[in-house]
Amino acid sequence: MKGIAQLRGTVRYYDWGGYVFIPDLLQIENPAHRPFAECWFGVHPQATSTLIWPGGEQQSLLEYIQSDKKLLGEATARRFGNMPYLLKLLDVKDMLSIQVHPSKEAAVQDYAKENAAGIPADAPHRNYKDDNHKPELMVAMGEFWLLHGFKPVAELKKTLGEVPELNNLLPVFGEEGDYKELYRYVMEMPQQQVNQQLKPLLDRILPQYQAGQLNRSSADFWAARAALTFNHEGITDRGIFSVYLFNLVHLQKGQAIFQDAGVPHAYLEGQNVEIMASSDNVLRGGLTTKHIDVPELLKHTRCEPTEVKILDGEKEGALLRYRTPAPDFELSKITLGKDDSITLESDTAEIFLLTEGSVSLSDGKNTVELRKGELAAAAFAGQKTTIRALESAVVFRAGVPAN
Repeated sequence: MKGIAQLRGTVRYYDWGGYVFIPDLLQIENPAHRPFAECWFGVHPQATSTLIWPGGEQQSLLEYIQSDKKLLGEATARRFGNMPYLLKLLDVKDMLSIQVHPSKEAAVQDYAKENAAGIPADAPHRNYKDDNHKPELMVAMGEFWLLHGFKPVAELKKTLGEVPELNNLLPVFGEEGDYKELYRYVMEMPQQQVNQQLKPLLDRILPQYQAGQLNRSSADFWAARAALTFNHEGITDRGIFSVYLFNLVHLQKGQAIFQDAGVPHAYLEGQNVEIMASSDNVLRGGLTTKHIDVPELLKHTRCEPTEVKILDGEKEGALLRYRTPAPDFELSKITLGKDDSITLESDTAEIFLLTEGSVSLSDGKNTVELRKGELAAAAFAGQKTTIRALESAVVFRAGVPAN
């Protein structure tokens, strides 16, 4: 085992990404204003990370782990056979697509079906990029806005009753709350009807949005922004319905939320650190220029009320642990004042991601410094790592739950 090493991630450019936040952290110039949406750290085949050893030698993280599964620790190696999580930085400048992720069982079956059908892995209409589920946890790095699951029955009925242009959806939803029928109705609605239904709503709210009369706590704000971002000639994005059907959630810095399989969601604005099972399976339901497959989306969506559970983390000294039911990953936030230190023992392959300040990490053999430009490091099973703050710092620790 070579010890701790710097880890260089892979930037992903999507049209909803920002121009400044990630380039600033990575110390990369961006004169062309490319949309730096995400930076991935992990072993996913679409963007595996690179280890940089003391002395400058570079090696793929995936290849290094495959060379010796003991680096994962016995339990992780036996259960997953590889690093089972993907860690990301996100900068959401424009709204992301409304999306759902499949369960593990469904991903295995549907990935095999698309392979058997001969759909190329990079085909725009391909739904399943791998055979894994994609539960995910995000921690806000500042104010963050998102949609998360369907509203409770009473609240959704109240919304449909108060928005006059959506009153006709009340009988579809019914007295008891038929989420499946309501979502099917708006997602299968002919495009011309979508245009007709949403036109009076947009005619009313767009002038208010453009005059600065709407605030982010209103669904009207996000519906108007969605229309300006995604509508084009003759096509009104049906995802605008979901802005009113789903819970609108506002997170403060350090707060987190977990998205399990089947829970519809969409990130609206802000920056976060996100960890998920190592997968890129996304089924989209609107607010996107990418492929939408309504039958597949409806097959996997949990059409039921969702209780919003904001996670503040469980404090353990300098460490704040965000617990979820996912067996694939665990995320903790470490906050240190200048010259403070903490020593941690790794039971599996772990990633340390710096978001504020600067630190040194030492395993007794190798020492790595993290600061702007060099944000991440990897440690492996059996190692003890001492993190010392060179100035006040925040570091996220990604790993796998012990049980």
